[in-house]
Amino acid sequence: MPSSPLLHAARLPWPTNWRRIYGRSAPLLLEIGFGGGHFLIDWARQRPDANVLGLEISLPSLYKGERKIRQANLNNARVVQGSAQLVLQALFSPASIAEIAINFPDPWRKERHTHRRLISDDFLHLAATRLVPGGKLDIATDHANYAAWTTERLERTPYFTSCLNTTFVTTDNERLRTKYEQIALAANRTCHYFKWRRNGKPAGSRFPVLEELPMPHVIMRSPLSLTDIGRQFQPQHTSSGGIHVKLLEVYQSFYDQKLLVETYIKEEPLTQRVGLSITRRQTGELLVGLHDVGFPRPTRGIQLAIAHLAQWVAGLDVETAVLSSNITDSVMRELGD
Repeated sequence: MPSSPLLHAARLPWPTNWRRIYGRSAPLLLEIGFGGGHFLIDWARQRPDANVLGLEISLPSLYKGERKIRQANLNNARVVQGSAQLVLQALFSPASIAEIAINFPDPWRKERHTHRRLISDDFLHLAATRLVPGGKLDIATDHANYAAWTTERLERTPYFTSCLNTTFVTTDNERLRTKYEQIALAANRTCHYFKWRRNGKPAGSRFPVLEELPMPHVIMRSPLSLTDIGRQFQPQHTSSGGIHVKLLEVYQSFYDQKLLVETYIKEEPLTQRVGLSITRRQTGELLVGLHDVGFPRPTRGIQLAIAHLAQWVAGLDVETAVLSSNITDSVMRELGD
């Protein structure tokens, strides 16, 4: 058994070397939203030839899944914390997943919440880029409206083809049963089973694997003290190219002469809440960079946030100037537009 079957999407390499994680090369099966882990454990037991990965956001579900994997002594099973969009786009190379199972996803019943549903045109496009040719996509739901919603999106996607003569069936006695499914069937609720496969239609490169950039920084000369800068701070927001940055609050450390700027960055599919730092170096310059609290990933959004913060500091005093920076030229151009 590995030291821990529990993985964290925020701390894995982009993309992840799954052969190294499992200690072998084998077809990769992914269950999105494994809940109590009943299906996941049965899947791993019945498919010893495959590497099985369960994805969840809920910590109680993750701990339960980890415990069940240990108790069953399953070397071919792991669980990972993260959103489906982040895990698929960041951790998997194109055409690397053999099968995806989605069992009874949250139907988000209220009309104003339907945009939160997992199954969407974008999700199906992303899944198509990560599945191998002929890879399977199995979806099950007992919610009639969600079944209609899923039907509409599957029937219009160019990247998947039904393995059946129909879009779905309401009986499948050969599949592994989830605990929730057993409850639904006992209550005489109708379950809908979608069995589709990845066809040969090219899906393009709309969802590239996320890229980590060099750790960004800006070095500045300024007559302002850190206290002067901190007192002039106001919450602010900038956005560019689908990236949204909010500078929320500033804190001052009296121990090491540093300002810490609490920052929220949203760049699909990743959301980060990080600390940007403004530090007075011994040589007198200001260093604007990324603090390592919270295991931040130096993405394009981080670069945009640091560039925006440095630009704001530069505007506080006419004698303040940027001496050097490793922010990419394209980010600087976006900030100037």
